[in-house]
Amino acid sequence: MIENLETLLALSRTGTMLEAATDLRVSQSAVSKRIATLEKYYDRELIQKKGRRVELTQHGKKLVDKIAPVLSEIRDMFVEDQSVGRGELTIGVSDAILSSWGPAVFVKIKQSMPEVKFAFHTYRTPVVLDRVRSGEFMLGVCTGSDTLDTDLQSVVLMREAMVIIPSALGELKWPKKGDLPVITIEDYSGAWRSFRDEVKRLRIHREVALESFFSVGQMALAGFGHGLVPVGVARTLNVPEAVMMNLGDQGLTRPVRFVARKSTYSLPMVARFYQLLAEALAAKA
Repeated sequence: MIENLETLLALSRTGTMLEAATDLRVSQSAVSKRIATLEKYYDRELIQKKGRRVELTQHGKKLVDKIAPVLSEIRDMFVEDQSVGRGELTIGVSDAILSSWGPAVFVKIKQSMPEVKFAFHTYRTPVVLDRVRSGEFMLGVCTGSDTLDTDLQSVVLMREAMVIIPSALGELKWPKKGDLPVITIEDYSGAWRSFRDEVKRLRIHREVALESFFSVGQMALAGFGHGLVPVGVARTLNVPEAVMMNLGDQGLTRPVRFVARKSTYSLPMVARFYQLLAEALAAKA
C-alpha cells in the first residue's frame, strides 16, 4: 500500500504518468495499476486527465495532504539513519548551479569531508524543494527567495549577478523609450520569481521564456535575441566579460540558498556541509 501512496505523491508532483514513472523508476503501466488499486481501495476517483497532463481530484488532493507528512516521517526514520550510517549526503541541486560553478565549489567541500560520500541530483528548484520536504534529499542547493519556505531551514548564502548576453555577441543598445526585449527563464523558475520585480524596474521585458538558462544563453549566442542569464552560466558558455552586461550592481541578482528539513539540519554532517558551503560562497562573492 505504501508504494501505491508514494506513486500518488509522485504523480501530484510531476503531473504526468511518464514523469512519475521516470521518477519512481518503474513503467507507466505500473503507475497506472498502482493508482487504480488506490482508487478501488478508497472507492473514489483520485486523478483526472487534463489534456496530456494528470491532475488530482478533490479526493486525491485530500489524500495527498493527509499522507504526505506521514510518509515523510516514515522515510526519515529509515533514509536518514541509513545515510548517516553509510556516511552519505543526498543533495538536490538546481540545474543551472550544477551545470556552471557548482562542481568546483562542491569538490572543495568534498575534499574537506573525505569521510562522506556525496550523491548529487539535479532538478529545477521547485522539484528540489519538494524532494527535500519529502525526505528524499537530505539537503538542497537551489535558487529563489527563502521567504515562502518557512517549513524548511533555508538560508540565502550568495546573490549571483544576472547578466545580459547580447544577441550574437553584437552591440547592445538600450532603447531610449520602452523596454529591452530579452530571452530568459520562465515563470516556474524560482530565480524568475525572485527577481521579476527588478526586471520591470530596469525596463527589461521578457519576450521569450525558456525552461533552461543554458538554452537561453545558447539562443542568445546564435542571434535569436539578447539573453538574460546568471553570470555563472555566461562564463561557462565562454562569453567574454567585456561583452556581457553585468546587472548585479543595479540589483538584479538571483539568490543562491541552502535548504534542509529542520530535523535533518541538526545532523552533524549536514551542519558541516552548510558551514563549508557558506564559507565557500562568501569567498566566491
